[in-house]
Amino acid sequence: MTDPRAFLTGLFETAVAAADPMRALQGHLPDRPKGRTVVVALGKGAAQLGAAFEVLWDAPVEGLVVTRYGYVAPCRHLRVLEAAHPVPDAAGLAATETVFDAVKGLSENDLVVALVCGGGSALLPAPPQGLNLADEQALNAALLASGAPIGVMNAIRKHVSRIKGGRLAAAAYPARVVSLIVSDVPGDDPAQVASGPTVPDDVSVEDTLSMIKARNIILPERVTAHLSSGNAAAPTPDDPRFACNHVQLIASAGKSLEAAAAQAERAGVPAVILSDRIEGEARDVGLVHAAIAREVAERDRPFQRPVVILSGGETTVTLGENPGRGGRNTAFLLSLALGIEGLENVYALAADTDGIDGSEDNAGAFADGTSMARLRALGVDPQDIQRAQDPWAAFERLGDLYVPGPTGTNVNDFRVILIN
Repeated sequence: MTDPRAFLTGLFETAVAAADPMRALQGHLPDRPKGRTVVVALGKGAAQLGAAFEVLWDAPVEGLVVTRYGYVAPCRHLRVLEAAHPVPDAAGLAATETVFDAVKGLSENDLVVALVCGGGSALLPAPPQGLNLADEQALNAALLASGAPIGVMNAIRKHVSRIKGGRLAAAAYPARVVSLIVSDVPGDDPAQVASGPTVPDDVSVEDTLSMIKARNIILPERVTAHLSSGNAAAPTPDDPRFACNHVQLIASAGKSLEAAAAQAERAGVPAVILSDRIEGEARDVGLVHAAIAREVAERDRPFQRPVVILSGGETTVTLGENPGRGGRNTAFLLSLALGIEGLENVYALAADTDGIDGSEDNAGAFADGTSMARLRALGVDPQDIQRAQDPWAAFERLGDLYVPGPTGTNVNDFRVILIN
């Protein structure tokens, strides 16, 4: 293995290609309706999904895309709107109303195709009556800082919204709604992707309040009052407005990990997938991965060298006061790098498949057994970086950030460790 970094990059690119919108949509297109076809594409990879749908759909189509600033792809028929992520903004609020307008007044002969991928929760703010955009922004900030798993965050979000939790599909009734989902959530529950604008679930307000209490999540007072008001409940799956709808998962972290594993095998390196649904604090997950890598490197167990270890899912970072820059992948890698320090022939890449990790322009970063020694040689103490919650700074100083740019898809985090 003369160039481990190029090898790891190739596996990431293979994983992303497995979730390519054109490939994902083929074979999943619905039957043509008697009436209109309206597309609503929502999320960080929505423009690419919309553009691919236009190519594959051999009939008139109308509708719109809502995606993150800078994630635009050219569409011929669909209107493309941009909004902020991860903190909602006024453009997202206006885009949400445009989405509702697009599905208004449809008949049972019409078809709504919802192309949904990760990021839609923030891109589609729709505060319920009595709340405003500032309340939704405060809620989003509180959830991002809480360290709660994505399922808990989305349970809260869907009860504090006019569009999430199936409400968009309800607004399109009596038109048939076909939801084609690119999953970025552990377990691939379609109701969790973008907080399920077209896919309801059975998580009640009471369940949600119990989750909040169990995890001691501190929410803005106005949001807490809304959840306790008796007016927050989202529609449930047995609502007759959803009876003729269809939901299909078209891409996921599991499928992308399998593609990367197959690519490693073709290159002559055995591959194992730990899981595609790993959650928890990024720092702790990094330590566990480091322990496995060290066991393999030093004792050839539980896997024999050479081997590629793959995992996916969505870790979290519980933010302290005045956190620095970075995201969950660089936080994972800093912890991993500390755990594999001194090991030869151990190399790692952790990156978000949408191309952005946290608040900066990198998808993630590279690390190996020399990373922490190289950082200390630059006069930087890794422990100080970790305490300051500034992992981006560490990998930026090392020149080890991974910046592929927007990928056009989003199937959660991709982690790969090569033990050579």
